[in-house]
Amino acid sequence: MKKILLIGIFLTVLTVKAQEENTVFKTETIEFIKLTGAGAAFDDAIAQIGFKVSEEKKADYTKEALATLDALYDKMAVLYMAEFTQNEIKELTAFYHTDLGKKLAKKQLSLTQKAMGFGQAWGMEVSEIAQKYN
Repeated sequence: MKKILLIGIFLTVLTVKAQEENTVFKTETIEFIKLTGAGAAFDDAIAQIGFKVSEEKKADYTKEALATLDALYDKMAVLYMAEFTQNEIKELTAFYHTDLGKKLAKKQLSLTQKAMGFGQAWGMEVSEIAQKYN
């Protein structure tokens, strides 16, 4: 009986420790996501989506919209945590604290948007080529 109780306590301690480590990992991952420029991109999106909201309701809209970000960051953290280890997230975070990392974070959204435009134009070009062979 004593052995079963000790095993139960040991398993409980391990479970609590694993949950605490997972919470730290998630917090670190959310910090990394914000450093990549996602925070600024989300703020811009909130402003753009709410551009028609009247000035007298703008503060309430912004407050409510910003409140949705915690759930979004949580989902994104889970996504990143499935692809990167905690040490990798720490290394990425350290990079985004460098001058080069900060520069990349500022330019990332613009670069991605421009690259998507190139990709769409290329896709249309290849579609035209494919049509010649239909």
